[in-house]
Amino acid sequence: MGAPPAALILLLMLLEAAGGFVGIRFTGSSVNMTVSQGQGVKLNCSLEGMEDPEIQWMKDGEAVQSIDQMYIPVDEDHWISFLSLKGVERPHAGRYWCEAGEDHERVMSEDMWLTIEGVPYFTQEPEDVAVFSGVPFNVTCAAIGPPDPVLIVWWLGDSKVDRDPEDSPSILTVPGIRQKTFFSCEAHNERGLSSSRTAVAQVKVLPLAPSNLSITKVSNASASISWTPGNDGFSPLQSCTVQVTESFSTHELPSVVVSVPPFAAILQDLEPCRNYSIRVQCANEIGSSPFSNWVKIQTQKSVPSIAPRNVRVIHADSVLVLEWEEENPDLEDDVLLGYRLQWAQDNVTQGEMLVHGTIANLTAWDSQKDFIARVCILNSAGCGPWSEPLFMTPRHEAGRQGQLNSGMSWVPLVLGILTALVTVVAMTLIFLRRRRKETRFGTIFGSVLGHGGPVVHFTAARTFNRRGPELMEATLDNVGISNDLKGRLQDLLIQPQQFTLGRTLGKGEFGSVREALLKLEDGSFQKVAVKMLKADIFTSSDIEEFLREAAFMKEFNHPNVSKLIGVSLRSRAKGRLPVPMVILPFMKYGDLHTYMLMSRIGEEPFTVPIQTLIRFMVEISSGMEYLSSKNFIHRDLASRNCMLNENMSVCVADFGLSKKIYSGDYYRQGSASKLPVKWLALESLADNVYTVSSDVWAFGITMWEIVTLGQTPYAGIENCEIYNYLTGGNRLKQPPDCLDDLYEMMCRCWQSEPKNRPNFTTLKRQLEAIWGRLSLLSASQDELYINIGEGLDASGDDPPFADQDEVRESGAEASASAAFTSDYRYIMNPVCLTEDDERHSSTHAGEIRSLLLDDEEEDLVFEEDSIVIDI
Repeated sequence: MGAPPAALILLLMLLEAAGGFVGIRFTGSSVNMTVSQGQGVKLNCSLEGMEDPEIQWMKDGEAVQSIDQMYIPVDEDHWISFLSLKGVERPHAGRYWCEAGEDHERVMSEDMWLTIEGVPYFTQEPEDVAVFSGVPFNVTCAAIGPPDPVLIVWWLGDSKVDRDPEDSPSILTVPGIRQKTFFSCEAHNERGLSSSRTAVAQVKVLPLAPSNLSITKVSNASASISWTPGNDGFSPLQSCTVQVTESFSTHELPSVVVSVPPFAAILQDLEPCRNYSIRVQCANEIGSSPFSNWVKIQTQKSVPSIAPRNVRVIHADSVLVLEWEEENPDLEDDVLLGYRLQWAQDNVTQGEMLVHGTIANLTAWDSQKDFIARVCILNSAGCGPWSEPLFMTPRHEAGRQGQLNSGMSWVPLVLGILTALVTVVAMTLIFLRRRRKETRFGTIFGSVLGHGGPVVHFTAARTFNRRGPELMEATLDNVGISNDLKGRLQDLLIQPQQFTLGRTLGKGEFGSVREALLKLEDGSFQKVAVKMLKADIFTSSDIEEFLREAAFMKEFNHPNVSKLIGVSLRSRAKGRLPVPMVILPFMKYGDLHTYMLMSRIGEEPFTVPIQTLIRFMVEISSGMEYLSSKNFIHRDLASRNCMLNENMSVCVADFGLSKKIYSGDYYRQGSASKLPVKWLALESLADNVYTVSSDVWAFGITMWEIVTLGQTPYAGIENCEIYNYLTGGNRLKQPPDCLDDLYEMMCRCWQSEPKNRPNFTTLKRQLEAIWGRLSLLSASQDELYINIGEGLDASGDDPPFADQDEVRESGAEASASAAFTSDYRYIMNPVCLTEDDERHSSTHAGEIRSLLLDDEEEDLVFEEDSIVIDI
């Protein structure tokens, strides 16, 4: 064959330049899509020439991590991949494309550009400021579209700034203020307007003089003081200066400068028994405040600084005579009152006496007991340091400290040995007597094997030892915990005798929860719940971990976290480990899961409003935010472990106390029936790893439970299949009537990568926004404005607004999802919505109109081309 034609070579070169190889290619052309905020979008790309491909969606250079991806076969080597975006927001905007093939043979689709239109979105809102009086300052407001342009209108207080709207970003120059001033801005575009937060400008001034200067403690050489700072004029105080002068003297001590807060100081190096005057001033960035009023103090007198020396016995017959050397301490203006003598026998203080000289006579002493004495110098301020103690044995031999009688008799040694022997014998007899009592029915029939008749052995059950503190101390000693942990548990351990168990409230895999009455210190009783674990599912180290966890969690104090009252250890016979018990507050309405089931399938079903369900989520996220701030991981968050108190508020419960001591079995695949796998994150299932992010995953499942009123997640899927189901990209489906933004929050909680999941603070804030939005629509005193005109006219004037009237509650729970994104007023233009937009959700403005236009005619007020609807 001859050489290939030049045209064929050129064709192969073009194919190589275009795709790298022949056969695999994406069809279709570049796409530009513009959609409204809150609308659903579905993107697709078509791949030909490859069987069973792996198609990866990309956005702005990064792989799209979304569970809403799927691709279907058209024929054997032709596939179409879909990417669904529900309720798009501005972060969804950007450049999308598909990639497929191997690393060295990879092809890309044409670009798909997605633009999100809606009411303006603030990128910078006015911030609170503190300024000098009368000095001009600037505030900034910035918002973006699309659609553009975005115009900014400023408000000072309740008045609009008298100037034409200007393009975003906008800077407002305030000429100067003399008092607190509020300001905000509005952002306008074709879709409507958004209102920013209301910021406040405070005026900086010199701080006022401190007040309430008081002396909290005085000694002979120091004084502790505290004070209340004056108003700092919204400029934080930087330091305070304490000025000290000595009364009736021209001498002034160096000023003491302290950092604040706290507003307190300790004055050192003062002289004893002197009069001083003290005052304070504080400073901010403007300058220093006036001084406070003078406050007078007097330091205490100083006790003698030396001790008597050479205390000795000079006569020890029927009267004991002691003597010591005379000392002349420097008492300044004070007077020596004498010496104080203190003596003790058998380590018990017998008395003390005032001696005016250096010799003391003692008659009230027992010459047959060990004797110890010591002496100090006394003035009006008190007793100085004690002398070294004098020891004396019953044989009347005296010596210095540590010099005991070397001629001690051997009789005490013998008596000590005999006492020890008697004690050992007595303890042995007591033990044998108790053992004989327990087994006194040992051989009921008295026969032995081979002599006819059965042999029945019987061991009496141990009686319950009701010694309170002694029993509890013995239990802690048997467990073998450290002395430090014992000290931390002093106010946490509750003796079993202090509560009376009642009916069983529920049973589970690892134990039961029982109602109980706890006797309080004042004699009254409190109803509590006691969680008791089944026996033989823990070890000694587990119990120590249990107690350590309890000591850590006793400090928890949050309205949405169940308060730990205490823990108890129930003793058991035959050296078996005690049974841990957790004492918790009694929850009147039980657990959240049962409550929701009863609302749906109980004997008397009832309706739970959507606002209440979201409030439950807000309270759970608030409790979990508190636990995560304490670096505490729940590890079993579910509706069954959330309790409802008497106020119908949710308290997160069962947060680790008992779970800690059976975690080794509770979370292992080897015992699948015990695994709460349907609430566990992927990393927990795969690697037994638990973090705050795995708690966030469980919170998403709990949200799904609440929306479905207690349905079981992943119904029809076995526990052993959950891991493969999740790694295949599957997640729980959106429940009927579930708000799109709620389900979007759930999906973000179920991201495969833990770092991509939101934290509880973010979840709480977003849930509060949804809750506030629904409350605004159902119970707000504001009006909902729907602009059906062409938006702002060419002059940039605002649409006409009617005066606000009292709003009545609407029977329909409707909202304009693209328009309501905060607590402020929004205007939405339905002309910009397509028919698909209005069919997409019952929350669009078109359906709001259809729901409300059937109302009485006087509820509709027409103004030019706008409709003001009273809800």
